[in-house]
Amino acid sequence: MLLLAVDTATPAVTVALHDGTAVVAESSQVDARRHGELLLPAVDRVLAEAGLKLDAVTDLVVGVGPGPYTGLRVGLVTAATFGSVLGVPVHGLCTLDGLAYAAGIEGPFAVATDARRKEVYWARYDDFRTRAGEPGVDRPADIADELSGLPVVGAGALLYPESFPEARGPEYQSAGALAALAAEKLAEGSAFLPPTPLYLRRPDAQVPKNYKVVTPK
Repeated sequence: MLLLAVDTATPAVTVALHDGTAVVAESSQVDARRHGELLLPAVDRVLAEAGLKLDAVTDLVVGVGPGPYTGLRVGLVTAATFGSVLGVPVHGLCTLDGLAYAAGIEGPFAVATDARRKEVYWARYDDFRTRAGEPGVDRPADIADELSGLPVVGAGALLYPESFPEARGPEYQSAGALAALAAEKLAEGSAFLPPTPLYLRRPDAQVPKNYKVVTPK
């Protein structure tokens, strides 16, 4: 087994290779505006570090979000393209689940990432492997009481300490953690999400309401 994991749902452009036992190479760069520019060089870098070629990959793992529209699609399209070219399966995982796994917290906690517009993408967890419900998107103040007393992991929590006083790292996604979680799920025969985007809300960029389509006569 050789898993190639990618995630671009947060400002981190993160890639990892996992051999079914451990992470063999990983690259992460934080830049919210350069997902498309950074992802493929990161894939080349981890393959070179591991001394492998892309055709050695047996499975692809991709973070499906939730995350901002443009950045999220970079990872999903890249994974789908690789999967098609190599003829290997593409497995989707919730990005928040990767952050939860990296946190390694045994008791109840939550994960929150920055959703912009003064909101966070978030979910509750019973432990670092078990999500307690579906992800949501809300203003921090609106969920502060619900998450009161719980550790809250991620950049979204660290941005709003007044709502999440128990905020802590890791701040961004790690493809290494995502790959390790995927390896466990594959070994157990557990189900994955489809490799399609989990948006939770409309894209930031929208066509103006009064936009007129002009066609030649």
